Order: sequence, then C-alpha cells, then structure tokens
Amino acid sequence: MQLTSKQSIASALALASCSLLSQQVSAADSAESGAVNDDWKVDAAIMYYGEQDRVQAAEAIGNVQKAFGDSSLLDMKIVVDSLTGASASGAVAQSESQTFTRPSGDGQYTVATGDTPLDDTFHDTRVQLSANWQEVINQDWTGNIGVYGSKEFDYLSMGINGGLERSFNKNNTTVSLSGAFSNDVVDPVGGRPVAMSEMVFRGDYANDADYQAAFDQTRLAGDDTKQTSDVMFGVTQIINRNWLMQANYGLSSVSGYMTDPYKILSEVDINGKTQAYRYENRPDSRLKHSVFLLTKGALDSGVVDFSYRYSTDDWDIQSQTLETHYRYYFSPSMYGQLHLRYYQQQAAEFYQPFLMSGDAIPEYASADYRIGDMTAYTIGLKFGQRLSGGHELSYRLEYYQQNPENNGTEIPGQLQNYDLFPAVKAIIAQVSYSF
Repeated sequence: MQLTSKQSIASALALASCSLLSQQVSAADSAESGAVNDDWKVDAAIMYYGEQDRVQAAEAIGNVQKAFGDSSLLDMKIVVDSLTGASASGAVAQSESQTFTRPSGDGQYTVATGDTPLDDTFHDTRVQLSANWQEVINQDWTGNIGVYGSKEFDYLSMGINGGLERSFNKNNTTVSLSGAFSNDVVDPVGGRPVAMSEMVFRGDYANDADYQAAFDQTRLAGDDTKQTSDVMFGVTQIINRNWLMQANYGLSSVSGYMTDPYKILSEVDINGKTQAYRYENRPDSRLKHSVFLLTKGALDSGVVDFSYRYSTDDWDIQSQTLETHYRYYFSPSMYGQLHLRYYQQQAAEFYQPFLMSGDAIPEYASADYRIGDMTAYTIGLKFGQRLSGGHELSYRLEYYQQNPENNGTEIPGQLQNYDLFPAVKAIIAQVSYSF
C-alpha cells in the first residue's frame, strides 16, 4: 500500500540527493579500516520494525561496494521489505461499532466501540534497487551519478541523482552540490478515490450491480504520477584534527498526486456522532526548504556528533529535529553507541482531525496524524565488534514513540470521551554484518 509511513519505517533509506555525501563517508570508512582498494566490501542487515498493535515490518538490506583503483567506486544496494498489520484510517472513534468499505470495494471491516479505526488491509512487499558510481576527477574534484528504482504492488518509483564535490583550503574545506529527480506512478487498489467523495456501503443497495455502480462513481480510472526534484548544497569544514562541521541547504519540489488514497475523514455532528466518511484530498504541489547543521568530533575513547535540522514548506508544515550519537570504544575491536533523537512538527494548513456536518466541504483536508501536530523521540543502543579478516558484526535496538497532538480543534460531544490522538510506540531491532 502506498503510504507515507513506509518512509518512516525504512528510515535508513536516504534521499537520493544525499547519496553523494553518504557514499563519500562509506569510502572514507573503507580507507580507515584498511580495506584493499580492489576488494569487494559487502554489508548485510536484517531490520525489524514493530508498532504496538499496528504495523509490523521486516526488512533485508544488502549493500555492495567495489573500488577500482584509487579513483572509482561502485556502490549497489538492494532492499526488500514486507509490511503487515493495521494503519490508522483517519476516522475517529465512536460509542458504537463502525463498519468501513475496504479500499478495493470488495467486502467490509468492522471496528469495535471506542477503538481507533485501523485499516487492516495494510500489507505489501517492496523491492528497491539502487546503483551509484563515484569518480575522483582530480585532487580537487569528485563526481557522482546514480539510478534508483522501487516497486511495490500499487506504487512504482524510478529516479536518477548526481553531484559534484570541490575540495580546497588544503582539503580542509569541501563544498558539494547534488541533485535528484524521481517519477512515481500511483495505482491504488480499487482505484483513486474522487477527492472528498463519500464512502458507499454494500448494505445500502438492493443488489451488487447497484452497489458497484455507486462505488465506481467514487473512483477515478487509471493511475497517476508524481515528480520530485531535489537540490542540496553543502559545506564541510575541518576545524582541527578532532572536529569538523557540516552545513547543508536542501530544496525539494514535488508535483502530482500526493493524496493518500487509503485515508479518510469522519464527518460528525455537534454531538460527535459520525454521519459519513469522506476520502481525503491534498494539494498537487509542494515546495520544501530544509537546513541541516552537524558537528562531529573524536574524543579520547570515542566519537560524538550533534545535529539540528529545520524544514518548512508551503503546506505550512514546519519541523525541527535534534539528534546525537555517542560511540564509546571499550577496546580497539568493540564499541557501544547511544542514539538520541527529538522531533517536533507543526500541522499542515489543511490538516483536520474530522469534518463537521453542515460546514462547506473544503477543497483540501486530511486527518492523517502524520501531517498533524506532533512530537516524537527515539532512544537507542548499538553494539559492534570487529572480527578477524576485517569483518564486523553489530546489533541495534531502539525505542520510538510518536505523540500526535490536537492542533487546536474544538472536540464535540462524545468525541471528548476518546483519545483522538493516541501515541504510536515502536521497537526497531537490526543485526548487521560487514565483510
């Protein structure tokens, strides 16, 4: 299913526009570990992501690097993940059970009294492939070019990326410019819902033919597309032998189909009782700006980094992220790492937890908590050990909690009896092996 939560689930997958920097770090890590230039370097990992009573994901990641002399590096990655479980549909809890039509139009599902409505059709398998080539042009210039593809049942994404890096000031200062373009094809199960149309139910019609005709009226034929263009400018400055700083500015422009075809809104009366369900609608363009600052230093027995990211867009979503990693070496071959992250977000201008009956139907509206007001934090530990032959084995365990918040909406009637903004809690576990 094409849901933006999968970007959170697969948080290890970076934006294509950041691939240049990530590959340079990988190349540097290989050099520091004493890897022979003409040898293959392989990283494999298995990751589990599990939300409490909601989405479960299992992901396998394989990354292969091949150096050709001192100037060229080929980097290839494959990611396969499987998602199951239930995802919040956007509807609100009620004092009586609720029945919903499945996205395909075939069948229904029922949610118990007082429960947050979860769509139990959330399941999919995704395969992602990427390849990048990095070339040292001369002692001052490095270039990068890559391709990317991702396929799941109802979503296809293809993209290209490239960048240039320039070093000067005795290699103490590096500036980089990278860009990426992707084209996505969206083909939802059951078709794309007509924006803000009302959900229909089989029980309201005398026969299957009449129901199918009514359901088809809420659907658009064919697939749709989305295009994303990213540009990033970065500066890295070595402060002294132990510390460096980095600053990036990113600009992202998205156009096309950005509505989540599986999300709905409840339309309630002044008593909070649901009168209808409507399919959401989001704008077909989005311009996003982001600024990222990082400082990283080597300590007597470890490494520490601190970073801050600020982003804003014309949907009125603003976010701030504070993050730190501290790696401590117990011995030359064993380390432990602490990870802390805090995230705060302001809701999109069209975010509404529900609609009020009698009010004019807005052009754009979504009850998806992921574009609402929220805070989130992550705390994690990682342990790694270098083995003989340059191999490395590591384990990572993290706890993640997302706390949606009311954006100031007045809660009517019976809805005051329920938690309309429940916390999302998840465990992330990963085992990685490099050789």
